[in-house]
Amino acid sequence: MIDLSALGERTITLDCDVVQADGGTRTASITGAFVACFDALRGLRRDGLLGVDPIRDFVAAVSVGLWNETPVLDLDYAEDSSCATDMNVVMTGAGSFVEVQGTAEGEPFDRAQLNVLLDLAERGVRQLVLGQRQALARE
Repeated sequence: MIDLSALGERTITLDCDVVQADGGTRTASITGAFVACFDALRGLRRDGLLGVDPIRDFVAAVSVGLWNETPVLDLDYAEDSSCATDMNVVMTGAGSFVEVQGTAEGEPFDRAQLNVLLDLAERGVRQLVLGQRQALARE
């Protein structure tokens, strides 16, 4: 979601440590890393080191799954370790998919279940992007 050509001869390294979580550390890292990246690039622009804004869109990630036959957003450790289907979904603020990774832990899931989980993930990502926008607007 970054125009790499706009960065010039720069490298961005994002190293996220999730200090406290009960599941979903990978998705929390992706969501938080985007905020850190946005903030760093804003600083470069503010300092006159970038001529254009390289951010194309926001990025956030959530976990979803089927736990006791119920679609669940943001699985905690107990849900994640015992769910029938587990997915990580990374999306843009505009609603496009960056990554969809899903695994049936027991019985296979069908297309209808997949669609329900993707819809749930999209709603979760929309909430996270709103939170990212609000947090970055305060700085």
